[in-house]
Amino acid sequence: MSARRNLVSGALLGLGVAAFVDETVFHQLLHWHHFYDRSTPAVGLVSDGLFHAFGWFATVAGLFLFADLRRRRAVWPARWWAGLLLGAGAFQLYDGTVQHKLLRLHQIRYVPDVAVYDWIWNVLAALMLIAGAVLLRPAPARRDA
Repeated sequence: MSARRNLVSGALLGLGVAAFVDETVFHQLLHWHHFYDRSTPAVGLVSDGLFHAFGWFATVAGLFLFADLRRRRAVWPARWWAGLLLGAGAFQLYDGTVQHKLLRLHQIRYVPDVAVYDWIWNVLAALMLIAGAVLLRPAPARRDA
């Protein structure tokens, strides 16, 4: 049970952190897009608020789970970090493929050639997923001579 809770705690926090960075950097600071860009700017702002709330709910839930794991002395750091990377990478890959390309809710940036942004976004997501998967692999058995 602790193994699963470590993974879920990390994944929720990873999802929340990725959502927070996306919202803060690309929505608020750079003004590149809103969560939903297919309507008025007012609708875009409301969608950003809902997206921001979702990210914070995930963050708070992940931190509550982490606090419970610490209280029980059941934190498995590698598994928790794996969850964090998997959660952040899954969020980013979902955002880059489903929201940007399939549903067309928004683009990363509205420029004539968005492909560079798409590639960077999705490659970073894949790298986080790979790093998380590597951390999940069990350590090789030691052979004492």
